[in-house]
Amino acid sequence: MSPLIEINDLLLADKSNLIILDARGFAGAYDRYLAGHLDGALFVELDRDLANVPENAANGGRHPLPSPEAFAGLLTRLGITPETHIVVYDDKAGANSAARLWWMLKAIGHQQVQVLNGGLQAAINHGVALSTDVVVPQPAAQPYPVPLEFSGTVDIDEVGKAAHDDARLVIDVRENPRYLGQTEPIDSVAGHIPGAINVPFASNLDASGKYRSAEELQAAYKNSLGNVKPEDTIVHCGSGVTACHTLLALEHAGLPGAKLYVGSWSEWSRRDLPVGKEERY
Repeated sequence: MSPLIEINDLLLADKSNLIILDARGFAGAYDRYLAGHLDGALFVELDRDLANVPENAANGGRHPLPSPEAFAGLLTRLGITPETHIVVYDDKAGANSAARLWWMLKAIGHQQVQVLNGGLQAAINHGVALSTDVVVPQPAAQPYPVPLEFSGTVDIDEVGKAAHDDARLVIDVRENPRYLGQTEPIDSVAGHIPGAINVPFASNLDASGKYRSAEELQAAYKNSLGNVKPEDTIVHCGSGVTACHTLLALEHAGLPGAKLYVGSWSEWSRRDLPVGKEERY
């Protein structure tokens, strides 16, 4: 199944086994959901549902993953089974929380999950009428099986080693001024993991806010990866959310297998570790 679905295809999809999730995040997310969402979409909140926010971001970053048990419980409450077709969207072209949820589901082995290409704006542009109804989920009859783990992650020690290994690659997807340490609006230290290259996640999108074609992305990422295999690539961002946008782009481009450093810069920058402020090409 393609990781992306177009709004036309979503409108024509079989609704009997479909659950749509509105995965907006950050300040005012639920209010934005109430102001208008796709008909029947269930709200999923980043901090509450897709992360286990710690007291100190030095321990796992600002958005560590929830436990597999907690995530399975969420899926059960949402009425999701391993056979459910899930479509996720947000209001930031997938970069807010939709791609994170897509990645989480793929990381536990859920097969039928897609992100709406272009997000909520694509639906609005298509003329889809939004709903202001509060949709109450119907729990699944059977609990979602608890996965053993989220596959495809690396810890802080591994990312540090990989950044200095010519056979591996670390990609920082934050905006270039943050990577260069010229500004840091969220975390206390500016800069990047020494050895990481910068490929901002926004480069995955075209002017309309949709993912670029698979062919375009494949050419761009093959250039960035050079001789490094996708499975030897690690992707990170500020807190392990927008990095998933690039993991989805790589999947869309036919280059699957890259791993996520969940703690990302929010963890690294709080550990008194080396900081880079120069571009690596």
